[in-house]
Parts: sequence; C-alpha cells; structure tokens
Amino acid sequence: LLGLSIGCAALLPIAFGVSLSPAALRTASMFCLLFGAGGQLLAGLMALANKNMLGGTLFTTFSFNWVMNWWALAGLAEGKLPDPAVLLSVDCTFLVIFMVLTYAFGFHSKLLFAFLFDIDVLFVARIAKEALHMPALGLVIAACTVALIGISLWIAFAILVNPVAGRAVFAMPGPLFRPPSP
Repeated sequence: LLGLSIGCAALLPIAFGVSLSPAALRTASMFCLLFGAGGQLLAGLMALANKNMLGGTLFTTFSFNWVMNWWALAGLAEGKLPDPAVLLSVDCTFLVIFMVLTYAFGFHSKLLFAFLFDIDVLFVARIAKEALHMPALGLVIAACTVALIGISLWIAFAILVNPVAGRAVFAMPGPLFRPPSP
C-alpha cells in the first residue's frame, strides 16, 4: 500500500495537468513500474504464499494494472500513443474485476471497501472520459487518485502502527457486510 501511494503520487502532476512533458511521463512511468507494479506484485505474491487468495488476487491484479500504466506513460514519453480502443476494453475488464473485489472486501472492512470503491469510481471516470470524449472527467480521476493516496496510506499505517502501539492509532473499521448466519 505504501508503494501504491507513491505510484499514485507520481501520477498527480500529470493527472492535474501540471507537468505533461516527456521527462514527467518518463519519471512517472518509472515510479509506476517500481513502486506501483513492483510493490503490488511483491505484496500479491506474499499474500498468495500466506494463502490469502483475496489479497493476493487484488495485489497481483493491481500490479498488472501498474505495468500497463508504466507501458502507456513510457510510450507517451516517446510520442507513441497506445490504442485507445484496446485501453478502453482493458479498463472495462479491470472495472468488472475491481467491482467484484470491492464487494468481497466489504466483508473485511469498511475502509477496504471505500479504498476499492474509490478505484471503481476512478475506472468509471477513465472509461467515460475515453468512451464519451469528456476531458473534464480528468479532474474526477485526479481527485480519486488523491483519495487513493490518503486511504492507502491510512490502511498501511493502521497495519504498521496499530500493532506496535497496542491500540488503534489509525482506526480500521469493521466489515460493511456480514455473511448470513448458517
């Protein structure tokens, strides 16, 4: 989650239109590759090794999405545009995956649900921006990216600090959903 927040932070100048130079695209692409993809792949493989199928699936899927971000940004820095129809199709598939995972994580924590719901909104905005040619949705994408940084940092700090502090310094609310009683 720390890597995810760093990868998102690298995207903010681009998302807000502050820096769109080839150097900015190349720089952000490396953060996407190393912190986004690398961190998420490591977290996913570790979760799978610990028999956490849900967490492992989420993090490895994030990793693949971060590789796609790296590839697209690195290509843009060189003046090579990715095919928008292919990206739209892949984004639609990522949205379906993340929506199902959002539901599943609602059984673990309201904050994890909010984290994934933010990702769902981000993908809806990306898809609508591309499919409906609505550049104004870029601001929604940027705002979702800021929220993603905040939520991922909060969850990471809760996981890291709460056990050593012996109390909930960073509150981690319980499940949003409860499975039906047998």
